[in-house]
Amino acid sequence: MSGSLPMEILGYVAAVLVGMVLGALGGGGSILSIPILVYLFGIEPVLASAYSLFIVGTTSMVGAIPKYREHLVNLRTGILFGIPSIVAIFCTRKWVVPAIPDIIFQTESFALTKRALLLGLFGVLMVLASFPMIRNRREPETKHTRFRIVLLIVEGILIGFLTGLVGAGGGFLIIPALMFLTGLNFKIAVGTSLFIIAINSLLGFLGDVLTHPIDWVFLLTITALAVGGILAGHIIARKRQAVQLRKAFGWLTLGMGIFILLHEIFLS
Repeated sequence: MSGSLPMEILGYVAAVLVGMVLGALGGGGSILSIPILVYLFGIEPVLASAYSLFIVGTTSMVGAIPKYREHLVNLRTGILFGIPSIVAIFCTRKWVVPAIPDIIFQTESFALTKRALLLGLFGVLMVLASFPMIRNRREPETKHTRFRIVLLIVEGILIGFLTGLVGAGGGFLIIPALMFLTGLNFKIAVGTSLFIIAINSLLGFLGDVLTHPIDWVFLLTITALAVGGILAGHIIARKRQAVQLRKAFGWLTLGMGIFILLHEIFLS
């Protein structure tokens, strides 16, 4: 790690927020964890994306348990979405990411680096995913929405690839997909998203264990703080209406996406 001590202390505090966001919103943990690891702890993006998969995956697993007990996890949807996504994530982390060169394209005045590609793509995805969540629309009614299995599987593969590429848990992409393809209401989409993220992220992380040296003391410390935060986030979710949580999720996604893009374009 190359971050300064004050930045590292801030990073440990922010790790609790990762869990709180996951618990309350069912996603967004990677929206915070990757910037925390890269900008506060000074970890290079590829390793940070690997750490993020473990942190978000473990924390999501803890958060999915109380959601399941409250009947807020749709297992059928989670399995249909999760299996193709798992395969795509593992393959991407194991073979695609390591194959990307450090300098992808270079001219006399411009160089497209692996860091810029991964973080830039991450920022763009967050900005695009934020708009459907921010719009003030009613949640789709489950009983009137056709369960589009083929689209759900295709979406799972696509999100799995993108999740593996940028190291995000994918909640900011999974929740809109679940709501608009299956008609799940926001709170059930949140619980199902946690289940999917947990399985996807932890299995995706296996591809990194084989290719990266892991600082387990640091990683487990951050994860423990995030797990503590998710318990608080779960309480918040029970006391707030779905539309409020959905909009908060959208604005958080938009804000962090813009921050990453501006930082990588103007400050790197």
